[in-house]
Amino acid sequence: MKDLSQNDINGIIGKNIKYFRKLYNLKCQKMTQENLAEIIDVSTALIGNLESEKISQGLSVYTLYKISKALNVPIEKFFDESQNDENENNMKAG
Repeated sequence: MKDLSQNDINGIIGKNIKYFRKLYNLKCQKMTQENLAEIIDVSTALIGNLESEKISQGLSVYTLYKISKALNVPIEKFFDESQNDENENNMKAG
């Protein structure tokens, strides 16, 4: 297991938030960045920054917990770096 920097971890979490939010769109109902931000009581800019590949935005464990509950995804899934390549391929194909 390689050591990851804080920026690496933020990037993994951000990609997974974006993936699971879009997956929620397909499986349940529309979940925009604005919808998610409203549900968990944060700014839309925070969600946008988290999902951006150009910005390294950190977040609290509590905010990640609220995101996991809103998207109905176990919190540990947001740390899974192995699914990032698979996630990108699935989103491009679907």
